[in-house]
Amino acid sequence: MVQPQAILLKNCRILDPANKLDKKASLLVEKGKIKAIFTSRQKAPVLPKKLLSFDLNGKWVVPGLIDMHVHLREPGEEHKETIETGSRAAAAGGFTAVACMPNTLPVNDCQSVTRLILEKAETAYARVYPVGAISKGSMGETLAEFGEMKKAGAVAVTDDGKPVLDSQLLRRALEYASNHKMLVISHSEDAGLSRNGAMNEGFLSTSMGLKGIPHIAEEIMVYRDIAVAGYTGCNLHLAHISTRESVNLIRQAKKRGCPVSAETAPHYFMLTEEAVKDYNTNAKMNPPLRTPEDRAAIIEGLQDGTIDAVATDHAPHSILEKDIEFDRAANGIIGLETALPLALELHRKGHIDANRLVELLSSNPARILGVKGGSLGIGEAADITVIDPEQRFVFQEQDILSKSKNSPFIGSALQGKAVLTLCGGRITHNLLLE
Repeated sequence: MVQPQAILLKNCRILDPANKLDKKASLLVEKGKIKAIFTSRQKAPVLPKKLLSFDLNGKWVVPGLIDMHVHLREPGEEHKETIETGSRAAAAGGFTAVACMPNTLPVNDCQSVTRLILEKAETAYARVYPVGAISKGSMGETLAEFGEMKKAGAVAVTDDGKPVLDSQLLRRALEYASNHKMLVISHSEDAGLSRNGAMNEGFLSTSMGLKGIPHIAEEIMVYRDIAVAGYTGCNLHLAHISTRESVNLIRQAKKRGCPVSAETAPHYFMLTEEAVKDYNTNAKMNPPLRTPEDRAAIIEGLQDGTIDAVATDHAPHSILEKDIEFDRAANGIIGLETALPLALELHRKGHIDANRLVELLSSNPARILGVKGGSLGIGEAADITVIDPEQRFVFQEQDILSKSKNSPFIGSALQGKAVLTLCGGRITHNLLLE
């Protein structure tokens, strides 16, 4: 696709919570940056002669969506996903940036792997922010070299997929990361309680004959993580929150001024454990889908600011890892292409307003990670998502751009779609000209 030097987005609803904008206006992009935002009552800027113009008829224009928790699988498991296919799926979902977890093969625990990821990402459809490992090999024994990874381009550290069981190691990680102005992201799980579990522990797991994962496996470690963060005074981010008590613990910690932030994923506010009733491995994940009461608490946490961000935890797996016995199947689902319509469902049901939705998917992830984006400020890079909140579609397997197809939402009727995605003014996804 030939990339235009200038793009005009006309007759749109501009939503930019970072700059307190929510108005009908037009936006001009020139040379990859946001040049002007103006209403029909204001004098329009001088428009370039060569201009690609879109009349959006009220569609939303928002800061480019940022997914702070994805698995791109490269290097090492390219049969599941690559940086190219994952970023293409991201752009189709409206994301202009993704933060990729370090549980690759080899683990991203050093500058050479971080650099490899960034080299591969030079031609990607979205900005790729590598997240390094907390410990060498994510083995939970010795801290990785945070400083080297930071210099190479890592924006945060985590052993995601594995909890940091050693509290002293977590303390040192928080202190070390703070010195390098890096965020620590915690996978909160008591492995002793969750070991060999396949789904949420309860009546359903018993009736299905599956070993369950109790909700306290998450909550005990959320409590520990908050305590360590409070003691050190260092920022800590809690990944993929799924239970009612976890939300309560985070809410109380924030009231005390503890430096914690938290994310959840769309499947935790859309689904419950009932989704695995037919041994559907595409609904198997860790932490597992929980109860209706947990789901309601997650939604409440998104409403009141306890939970700061919505992240997909995009976890592609091939059919080899999923089309097997439930207790042996890999954990995780893809989510980049469904996150936006699922989050919009919260808006349609009156749980959150449009500005809060943008905060959860764009401005807050940028702030928490400390990366550029999350706003439509004049002069900033034109990372922009155009959303048609009314567009209805059925999520079909043949339409999925991710290399893997493991989603519990296949066949679902969804509403709301990214119809144009700009990354640095470059069109990375476009449904408006079709």
